Amino acid sequence: MNFRTIAELIELAESEGMPISEVMIRKEMETFDKSRGAVFDQMAANLEVMEKAIKRGLEEPDLKSPSGLSGGDAQKIRDYVHKADTLLSGAQVLDAVSRSMSVSEINAAMGTIVATPTAGACGILPGCVFSAADRLGSSREAMVRALFVSGAIGYCIANNACISGAAGGCQAEVGAATGMTAAAVVEMAGGTPSQSAQAVAIALKNMLGLVCDPVAGLVEAPCVKRNAMGGAIAMVAADMAMAGVESVIPPDEVIEAMYRIGRDMPTSLKETALGGLAATPTGRTLERRIFGSTAE
Repeated sequence: MNFRTIAELIELAESEGMPISEVMIRKEMETFDKSRGAVFDQMAANLEVMEKAIKRGLEEPDLKSPSGLSGGDAQKIRDYVHKADTLLSGAQVLDAVSRSMSVSEINAAMGTIVATPTAGACGILPGCVFSAADRLGSSREAMVRALFVSGAIGYCIANNACISGAAGGCQAEVGAATGMTAAAVVEMAGGTPSQSAQAVAIALKNMLGLVCDPVAGLVEAPCVKRNAMGGAIAMVAADMAMAGVESVIPPDEVIEAMYRIGRDMPTSLKETALGGLAATPTGRTLERRIFGSTAE
């Protein structure tokens, strides 16, 4: 089960008549010389960590990060969802958003999360998978399989571009996570491998050029809210792909474009906190407040 690009992944899945998740499960078995049960159980354990992070973030609205920059917003969105007369984005999208923010807030509060593919983008996949599962009535197995789908897409992105904000900007973190999640949700909804690939392209190309500019150098602002928007984009991209919409630019070429954009992006916009939102007057004031007057 060898593949390095999304095109190779989809060809393998279609030629073997299996979903992307099965391709990745077999690849994991071969790579690590583990049984199917061991591979599946390990991913199921990851799903449990994600579930606990979602619940904690929503059940402890007073939990704040050490800096005080984040915490409690996931619950605000959840409360807003219950006010049906005020919904504009739709309950399902906002449910995914609230769960995505919940996990990201737990990360900022030094809680336990699963990096998907990084800690800075940890909320998007669990938020959407659990939200989609509620909507679709998905089994636990289907949810675990969704994580394998995301892993396969992340593997392709990492091999051909990058998943680090320091290397490629936030497009490489939140962008990659958004594409990974869109593909996973498509399989959960019964879509084809090709539709999952289209969802990746649709999601990722709408995150191209996204800079990494953490205020005070912390993975909180604007990171938590970017997880929220990544969740929304992933859900919409999945629906677009399921509707038959295709990206004009193939997914592997979108990934290549992301790599080139990240390479050309100035250092000040790649996790250094030297530019973007981190360099605004308020950003600098917050940095001094958190780290003292010597912060530069």
